[in-house]
Amino acid sequence: MLFRKEIEDLIESGDLRGLLAKSAEFHGHICPYSVYGVKAGYIAVRELGIKNVGLEEMIAIVETNNCFSDGIQIVTGCTFGNNGLIYRDFGKTAVTVAKRDGTAIRIALKPEFDDAVANKYPEASALFEKIVVRREEVTEDEQTRMMQLYTEMGFELLEVSEDEMFIIERKTINVPAYAPVFSSRICAFCNERVMATRMKERDGKPACIPCANAEYYEMNGAGIKHVEGSKK
Repeated sequence: MLFRKEIEDLIESGDLRGLLAKSAEFHGHICPYSVYGVKAGYIAVRELGIKNVGLEEMIAIVETNNCFSDGIQIVTGCTFGNNGLIYRDFGKTAVTVAKRDGTAIRIALKPEFDDAVANKYPEASALFEKIVVRREEVTEDEQTRMMQLYTEMGFELLEVSEDEMFIIERKTINVPAYAPVFSSRICAFCNERVMATRMKERDGKPACIPCANAEYYEMNGAGIKHVEGSKK
């Protein structure tokens, strides 16, 4: 059964508006960077000519954790959960989508286009700066107005040509191996099941990372960060 049939039908028919609506269901709203993700994902799957059922038949390597990445996940079907999404903390609005044979396409947002969009929609840019960047107190009308402008912008941006918006490079890459399946163990302290490769030790007993107060890595809005364990 193809659970992504509706999305695949939208891709096949070139219905970018429908794909953007699907992205908004996942992302929560429409904004320029989610549009870029939808368009980039559409270009990639169209060029590669492959359908994704979530078994790592294709991978998407994203270079940012902004709104762009959600558009990529919806259209390509590559997610963290199905091991089709790889995150490289480069801070670039770019993605490389590849088939298992290494056939790939890298799509990156043109800086000059990004700047032009900000200049073309000054009211939306000013509201974004106030609401999202500076986190100032705003009225409900201002919040609604930004969402309205972003939705209008989003559908307008869908009409922009690919070459005006993106740098597109067709290439061949070394595709990472399929994700391994690891065994699990039980933490002796919280009694929760833990992937064996993440198991630590505390007082000579198997312990999960939190119970062992061990260091770990966390991906949040700032990117991938190292977190020190608690000192005992």
